[in-house]
Order: sequence, then structure tokens, then C-alpha cells
Amino acid sequence: MRTAVSFFAGAGGLDLGIERAGFDIRLSVELESVYCQTLRNNHPELNVIQGDIMAYNRELIYTDAGLAPDEELDLMIGGSPCQSFSTAGKRQAFEDPRGQAMLKYADLVNEVQPKFFLLENVKGLLSAALKHRPLNKRGIEHPPLEPEEEQGSALNHLLQHFGNYNVKLSIINAADYGIPQTRERVFIVGVRNDLGIEFEFPESTHNKDGSDGKLPWVTMGQVLENLNITEHHYMNYSEERLRFMRLIPQGGGNWRDLRVHGDEIVREAMGGAYNSGGGKVGFFRRLSVNKPSPTLLTSPAQKSTNLGHPYEDRPLSIEEYLFIQGFPTDFRVAGSLMKQYTQIGNAVPVQLAEILGRSILHHIQTVQMA
Repeated sequence: MRTAVSFFAGAGGLDLGIERAGFDIRLSVELESVYCQTLRNNHPELNVIQGDIMAYNRELIYTDAGLAPDEELDLMIGGSPCQSFSTAGKRQAFEDPRGQAMLKYADLVNEVQPKFFLLENVKGLLSAALKHRPLNKRGIEHPPLEPEEEQGSALNHLLQHFGNYNVKLSIINAADYGIPQTRERVFIVGVRNDLGIEFEFPESTHNKDGSDGKLPWVTMGQVLENLNITEHHYMNYSEERLRFMRLIPQGGGNWRDLRVHGDEIVREAMGGAYNSGGGKVGFFRRLSVNKPSPTLLTSPAQKSTNLGHPYEDRPLSIEEYLFIQGFPTDFRVAGSLMKQYTQIGNAVPVQLAEILGRSILHHIQTVQMA
């Protein structure tokens, strides 16, 4: 069986999918103790190490993974922390310790020289600058942007760290591969140059309307039809939030549907956001049964990014999160309710990880047969 090691393992979505694809994951490294407990709860056979990627080198990886010094590693995977590149954050890129961890991952790829590597992150990585200049310090009255302040300079800097790898990247919408969630993330796959492999991302199987010979996106309605859970665990809305959520039509809607009850109701519900710009689609949102879920967030009950159940007066439950992300129905997530949402929301969808893993495995086997 082909060997793999994992960094930033989290709750194990990427690990589980890669394992299902046919890889033997010899080592899973995760910094947070509650994530490690989740991994151990569900994968007692997995070699889980609570540790910091910054402490690793080739020798320690091989020791912890039980690999012989002359053994060749097939795959290194990781879904590195995204906050330093998120457009919703401060975008400190590699000045943030979480961004530095991504550079460390690239350096380990160069040191270990696996045949392939796979790295996942948010779309903001593509536009992030090495050095972020605030918007109020841009424009004709300010000095021009330096090269490290230009969009995309952070990504270029990262790619240079991968050295002798042929690197491909793609923005992948999970819904295009049969996951009931319009989750867009950047996936970076590298193959060692000496292998002579031209990696191609697997073709999508679904699209929005089922055109061009593809299947239509999987909807929340289909999720609810197929999810057979009797007990749900979820965050509770406040009584004030409930008062307005009960006015949103079942089957899908948001704050705009409050307008039929009068402008005063809308003003009261929206508060200071009433006069703010933007679409505000997440306010008082019930998910539509005719569409996939939006990206699962680490907190489904936030006022501006609510992920409300299509029919019930509550946010999506932990069990619904797990199902949408493709985890087994008996998957046990450690920690508080908030920590459980965070772990599942940050995970790579299992089915998508498996699809990518199978594609990588196919390319490796092609070389072996040549």
C-alpha cells in the first residue's frame, strides 16, 4: 500500500478520504489536543501525534511514521490554517505564525521529497499579498504598491519554496463533485519533477443544473431525505432571534422575507445592519431545500452568516454537519458543541479528499507500470 503522512490533520476529513482512496497514512500530526482526541476516537489504528509542524524535519517524520531511512514516501498532505489568508481576516500572510506553518510544510516537502504533495487552503490565498497594505493607505495620494504588496505575491512566494516540483492548483467547488455544499477551496498538488508526471485534477461530475452530461448538484432537500438521525445536537437561538426566524418561510429564505411583515419588523430584526451595504444574504437565513448548503462555517448561528434548518427553528446540527461533510454517521467529535462545529466546519469534505486521493494514486501507479 502507498504511504502518506499528514500535517494539520484537524478532525481528519482529508486523512479519512486519502485513506479510503488507498493510502496507508503512517503519521497524522495535529497541534490542537481536542482535534487529536477526535482522531483517536474514530481511528484508534491511526498514528496520531499531538505536535507542532515547526518542530519537524525529515528524520523526525521518518521516526514517528516508522519509515525506513531509505524508504520513499509517496504522499504528504495537509489542510493548513487559513486565517492568515482569509479575506475576512487581517491577511497577515506569512507574517502570521499560521502562515509560517504553511511555509514550513513546503520546506518539509523539499526536505522529505515525497512523490506527491497535496495542500488545501482558502481562495484568499490566491489574492493575498506578502505584505498587506490597508485600504486607507492606498490610492493616488499614497506611494505605489511595492512588489510584496501586490495581489498574489504570497502565493508566488509559497510556490518558490516547493523547489523541484511540478505544481498545479485549482479552485474546487465541492458541489461539483457531488458534495451537498458550495464550498470553494484552493487545492495545490505537486509532483516531483524526476517522475515526469503531468498531474491533472479529476473532472467534475456535477454542475448547478445537470447540463453537459453531468449530474445536478446535490441539494439540502436530498440531504434531509437521506439523513436518518433521531437525536440532533445544536446551538440554540436566543428568544429574540427565534421570534424573527419563525417568520422566515420554510424551505428557504432570509431577512428579505421579513418585508411582508412591514418595514418596522425588518428594521428591528436587522438592527445596525439595516443601513449597511452588501447583500446580507446570511441574515436570518433558512437554507433552501432546492440548493446545496453554503460553505459550512465554524459557527452556524452567527447573526450575519446564519445556517438555519430549512424547516425547523434551529441552526444545522452537528449530525447534519457531519453528513454534509461526508463523515460516517457514527463519527464522534470531541470537545464542546462550539469546538465540534469548528472541527467539522474546518475539515476537507471526505468524499472530495477521496476523489483527489484516487487521482493521485492513479498517477503514481501509472509511473510504476511504465
